[in-house]
Amino acid sequence: QVQLVESGGGLVQPGGSLRLSCAASGLTFSSYLMSWYRQAPGNERELVAVITNAGDSTNYAGSVKGRFTISRDNAKNTVILQMNSLKPEDTAQYYCNAARRDRAYWGQGTQVTVSS
Repeated sequence: QVQLVESGGGLVQPGGSLRLSCAASGLTFSSYLMSWYRQAPGNERELVAVITNAGDSTNYAGSVKGRFTISRDNAKNTVILQMNSLKPEDTAQYYCNAARRDRAYWGQGTQVTVSS
């Protein structure tokens, strides 16, 4: 079955960095658009970053542009979210998403807390 397993979350001080990783299995990874979403308590889940199947195009939420970078390795079935200059408002559960025209899958999430 399809599995998306996120890792790399944790507690970090404002201004710090974290690197989230999502390992995918059970699917043809290169045929899926890969995204990171996040959800803070009381808020709706929001799109953070997306990368195309081949990794040749990316897009970001305005709130993270210039601070976060999404990348993928189709040989290793992984997608990475490098998060720099973290702010307290980045605190949320972060989810990996794999999507194509006819289906989509979610990981279980990893918690990111930015606090001094």
